[in-house]
Amino acid sequence: MFEKILFATTASPTCDDAAKVAFELSRKNHSRLSVFHVFGLPTRGFGLEYRDVRTGDRVEGDENLVGLVLEEMKQYYEKQAKEHPGVAFDALVGEPHTEILRKARKDDVNLIIMGAHNRPEDIGASRHRAIAGSTMQKVAKSARCPVLIVSRPCVTCWSYFANIVVATDFSKASDYAFQFARNVAADIGCTLHLFHCVDLSSENELHASNQAAIEAKVREAEEKMQGKYVANMGEFDNYTITIREGTPHVEVLKFARESKADLVVMAHHTREVDPEKALLGSTVEQVVLRSACPVLSVNHPDKVDVTPYGARPESD
Repeated sequence: MFEKILFATTASPTCDDAAKVAFELSRKNHSRLSVFHVFGLPTRGFGLEYRDVRTGDRVEGDENLVGLVLEEMKQYYEKQAKEHPGVAFDALVGEPHTEILRKARKDDVNLIIMGAHNRPEDIGASRHRAIAGSTMQKVAKSARCPVLIVSRPCVTCWSYFANIVVATDFSKASDYAFQFARNVAADIGCTLHLFHCVDLSSENELHASNQAAIEAKVREAEEKMQGKYVANMGEFDNYTITIREGTPHVEVLKFARESKADLVVMAHHTREVDPEKALLGSTVEQVVLRSACPVLSVNHPDKVDVTPYGARPESD
């Protein structure tokens, strides 16, 4: 499948569930795995002092520190790396989302894997949660390749997925998410569940909408499903269509549970939200934090239309 995978990690228990998916997926698919950690934020004046993203402490940043961090990363993932000798480790200081996106472009990766949750025992948990959440949001919104976000243990590996849910708001980005999900479902041979929620989350919208108006929106959504997606299924016929009304992230999560989804595929919400003011506020972030299965964000057509998995390495 994916030729190059970038696993963006904090090398801490926060990312253990994501690490399991990253190593397992790359090993089974003979992917080139890069384990990448951005461990600090430059202080003002571009000095040699940096702020640790987990603890908030100020530390001196130099080559020796980077070397120590790399050694810690290798020790932390020593067991997984033994079964994946081709894995590469890299670490540096900088803005996490900027460096992750830069690394992904430079290496031309096909998939970014990230964790999104934290655990109470983590050092500086609340602070790390804010930074990790902001990083996830910015990476998912801007990455040119799909971003797989793992916040819970994943009991099934990618190749054994039985049900994929793609939640759409009919935006252009959602079309890319659909294309990717359809290609993956066809490749794996699993069921693809197309899902849309008529948004009644706004109190004004709820009061203004009578049953007839809601039913009209449902019919409109059904027509869009047929025109935008069913018409582009090609020979793939293992799919279902479901439309509901309510609060989008709540209905997506309910439907994912009912469908026993192994993966939820979504576009990052198209509504412009200031990440500093509305952290984790959009639908995809709400789904990520509560989903029992991994969530994959697709926002751009790159690496989606023709070769969603990339070419296999020559050595394969």
